Amino acid sequence: MAVTHADLTPSRRKTDLGSKFGTTLMVVCVLCGLSSFVFCLTAESMKSEVTWVQMALGQGRKVVCLYSGSGRTPFVCSLVSLLLLAIAMGLEHGYLLTAITKTSDSNPGRPPLLVWMSYSSTAKSMKWQALLFFMGTWICFAVGEVILVIGIAVESGHLHGWARARTDCLVMRTGLFAAAGVFGLTAMFIVCALYLTALQAQKLYEIEESVRREILEASNVYASQPQESVAVTVPQDSRSYEADWSMQTCQDHRKPSNST
Repeated sequence: MAVTHADLTPSRRKTDLGSKFGTTLMVVCVLCGLSSFVFCLTAESMKSEVTWVQMALGQGRKVVCLYSGSGRTPFVCSLVSLLLLAIAMGLEHGYLLTAITKTSDSNPGRPPLLVWMSYSSTAKSMKWQALLFFMGTWICFAVGEVILVIGIAVESGHLHGWARARTDCLVMRTGLFAAAGVFGLTAMFIVCALYLTALQAQKLYEIEESVRREILEASNVYASQPQESVAVTVPQDSRSYEADWSMQTCQDHRKPSNST
């Protein structure tokens, strides 16, 4: 059986960036965001409404409010939406944290992506981009979750005895559940953008590590080569000329000086 290049290429772990598990997890997170958005729209369309009426009490009148429904459907929808967003954010950020803090099996000696230090402009822009995506996804997630928690608290206040007249009724304003769904879906898309940024950073990191490794190997090979000695060959004529010149100089020094 023939051995192909794909067989020799080391397989990625599930926790590595760019693996099938990571891609599948991204798709699941986006689906969770879409499902949460649908549940929020359902809660928005089924949320409780309040009707104010006047009731005669003896000789006077009193203004009371009545709920249009028990609020069970928006309560369940908002609760499911909150759980879906929380699960998706926990899985995604847990995966990203694991992926950037661990090394790959194909390069066990390489430091993790989290401690990558590069002074190139591309790497710096990627770091700022990842920071903005990280902050943006948590802001959108926090705003959406707060709105959903408020909706759950409001709708759970009249699950029982909702047809009874009350002097004070709390309801969600129009569009808040839909806004929570938009914030949650935006958080999921920003998480995907953060994943793609981390994947690009890993590719750039691998290229820099490969270039650095090649430079080190080339320098080690050059340092291990023996230095060849350079032999200087002096022509025979020049050596004889130097010998005659030195003997003539010695004879000139030995001659006595003429006295006047």
